[in-house]
Amino acid sequence: MAKVTSLGHVGLFVNDLESMRDFYTRVLGLTVTDENMERGMVFLSARPGEEHHELLLMRGRTGDGDVKVVQQMSFHVDSVGDVRDFHNRFVEDGIRIDSVVTHGNTASVYFRDPEENRLEIYYSLPVEWPQPFRAEIDVTQSDDNVLKQIHDVTVGAQR
Repeated sequence: MAKVTSLGHVGLFVNDLESMRDFYTRVLGLTVTDENMERGMVFLSARPGEEHHELLLMRGRTGDGDVKVVQQMSFHVDSVGDVRDFHNRFVEDGIRIDSVVTHGNTASVYFRDPEENRLEIYYSLPVEWPQPFRAEIDVTQSDDNVLKQIHDVTVGAQR
């Protein structure tokens, strides 16, 4: 039987295409692979050599700020250090951080883009952990200390 092998891309309707383009390129480091500002479209990728776009931003969002259109979008990073670096960047740029947590199998920072969409930067740990699980952690510490925090809260949760 045929099955889906991965998520190709997500498209978001936005109010302010220019500020959203800036956020996703400058803050998150995505690459613009194509754009047509006349038509109000920006295509972005974290892996432009492998995937033309993973995110499409398009003018046309309707509804006020209370309208919920996205539960979350999550972006994988390669290390605990990358999570810490992004956290520091968010703090420096005044980006709203909702929480810094582990799910037992991640180190995660939840934050908001300029149009209040909920985003997550996360590093996956090579462990299985039942969900839902959530415990606060401090990613400003060393990699070893962050991993120890995650270990300690998961061991404590098993009791």
